[in-house]
Amino acid sequence: MTDKRPISPIRTSDRKVSRRRFLTGAGAVTLLAALEACSLTRDISSTSRATRTPYPATAWSTSIPTPSSTAAPSATPTFTPTGTPSRTATGTPSRTPTPSGEEGTAEPTATPTETPTPTPTPYPPGPPSKLGLFVTRADGQIDALVRLGKPALVKTLNLDANFARYIKENSPTTIVVGRIVLDQVDLTADPIPLAQEVANKLLEVALEPTRLQYFDAWEAHNEPVADSVDKMQRLADLEAERTRLLGEQGVRSVVGNFAAGHPPLELWQHFRPALDAVRRYKGYLGVHEYSAPIMQWGSGALQSTPGADEGDEGWLTLRYRKAYRGYLEPMGYGDVPLLITECGVDGTVANRPGPADAKGWKDFQDYWIANGLRLDTPGVYMDQLLWYDAELYKDEYVKGAAIFAAGASQGWESYEILGRTIELLTQYLQVHPPEQLG
Repeated sequence: MTDKRPISPIRTSDRKVSRRRFLTGAGAVTLLAALEACSLTRDISSTSRATRTPYPATAWSTSIPTPSSTAAPSATPTFTPTGTPSRTATGTPSRTPTPSGEEGTAEPTATPTETPTPTPTPYPPGPPSKLGLFVTRADGQIDALVRLGKPALVKTLNLDANFARYIKENSPTTIVVGRIVLDQVDLTADPIPLAQEVANKLLEVALEPTRLQYFDAWEAHNEPVADSVDKMQRLADLEAERTRLLGEQGVRSVVGNFAAGHPPLELWQHFRPALDAVRRYKGYLGVHEYSAPIMQWGSGALQSTPGADEGDEGWLTLRYRKAYRGYLEPMGYGDVPLLITECGVDGTVANRPGPADAKGWKDFQDYWIANGLRLDTPGVYMDQLLWYDAELYKDEYVKGAAIFAAGASQGWESYEILGRTIELLTQYLQVHPPEQLG
């Protein structure tokens, strides 16, 4: 299978990082109709190649109840994007202002009672979730999610060995992946010396006794741009050698960690040496999957090309199925365990609707509301994540997906899920517990 719609690099070099390039989105689309068609809660495709027990069709309830005086949107309204909606200074929907309390008023004004946020209907129990977190720093809400929700995956830039210990003591089934910050890899250079250099840096951190005990695997370069046969072959040799050097010291690797929409699908056939090393040293393949203005964009029938339909696959989210079905399975690597080492809403993807300058999910809140979605935007985002989780459940080889980001660093605040979003996620994970260790 050949990707006939190559996706341009849609994220820049490193997560610390400046972006490489952003291509503005498509023209007018019937976005709300598309959103209603997929309901943000159900599978995009009514057919599935999955052989596992079907994920229960559940009407997720995370929303603030709609006032009875407000008509609900019809199932297929016609919609023309309104352009970039105005945003408040915080980038969140406007709330009722708090009285200023200035002196000199004729009569004292009683402080109004703040209307409490309605408690969402509890999530119903369901099968094990594959959702997890990308963590950059310590926070009590992260600790609570680990303790109560027991996520499938935690990928972390917080390399405190005691944090990894805390995760494993409270959630033994969680896969803990560490990442150190590296420069963008030069794929024109000899890959073997590069592999040795990277392995030395990783082993210096990973072999500390507590980390060695509690970290499951380590990434190397973030989002390498292997966009030609030669570069993919060099990356495969680099990752294979890096995996071998770490594996001989008892340290496992996550290889690849490609950006969303990458690599070009036909290049997977040249990644064989890295996949062989992963299999030998019990590592993982890693990819990133993002989309915008909602996570479903680019999958199923939600395409910028009218009439196009990718079924239960996608060009951004669910792209991993194209890689496995079209290449890895025929090559004999269909059982290689996959980690989605970053996922979520990211406005730097190419050819999308919505505000051109939006990045993380918080930047799309006003756009969602302007186009008919409910005011409870953390709940709207959760609906998208639950749709994604339901899809991941269908694929046995997917072992976890790390939502970017919990404890976002400076410059990445619009991706932050701390606050109400992580509270909803914790509630959901509590009733979708991990499979017990045998």
